[in-house]
Amino acid sequence: MSTILIIEDDISLNRGVTFALRKEGYEVISAYTKEEGKVAILQNQIDFLLLDINLPDGSGLDFCKEINDKMDFPIVFFTANDTEEDMIKGFESGCDDYISKPFSIGVLKFKINAILKRNCGETKNIFKYKDLKIDFDSRKVYKRDEEIYLTATEYKLLELLSKNKGRAMTKEILLDKLWDNNGNYVDENTLSVNIRRLRKKIEDDSKNPEYIITLFGIGYIMGE
Repeated sequence: MSTILIIEDDISLNRGVTFALRKEGYEVISAYTKEEGKVAILQNQIDFLLLDINLPDGSGLDFCKEINDKMDFPIVFFTANDTEEDMIKGFESGCDDYISKPFSIGVLKFKINAILKRNCGETKNIFKYKDLKIDFDSRKVYKRDEEIYLTATEYKLLELLSKNKGRAMTKEILLDKLWDNNGNYVDENTLSVNIRRLRKKIEDDSKNPEYIITLFGIGYIMGE
């Protein structure tokens, strides 16, 4: 099920929408400021954003412009201002739709379902975590929108870890997955070498990794 991020400083509204959407089966993450929203986007794979225009630490319009340069999920604004001028500003900032306060939860659910369904066919098979992006369809990897070139083994290793983000991957599992149908075997030493090379390419500091974490005596994990 899709993961929806709500950035809304009205505590009652945020909690009410969160409760209603969770009942529909959505994964919902709540934030009350732009900064909390940024952290949530960096730490999770977000499929849909509900964003208030007026936030305690700045404009939702500016936030929308900022993340639209890096992210590709749909954005719907919560707003008490539904004048033509305000709506145009919202669409220019990159939003997909508006919902005016006060609103019906039923209408909100309909909008979310319709937009997700419309975008479903256009959504690429893409993994995003912090500054890292992997396009599984094209087998391309990007760090801060700059392409990173990996060997076949490095890519396969990164793909395995990213598709199991947050899950401990033992060395035995990784070695088994990296041993391909053509009989090309990867031993434990080769695995360690490829982990080191991969870290040098994707980490800001390979000695203090943020993406590929070593679980001593077990294996590795992508993320926290």
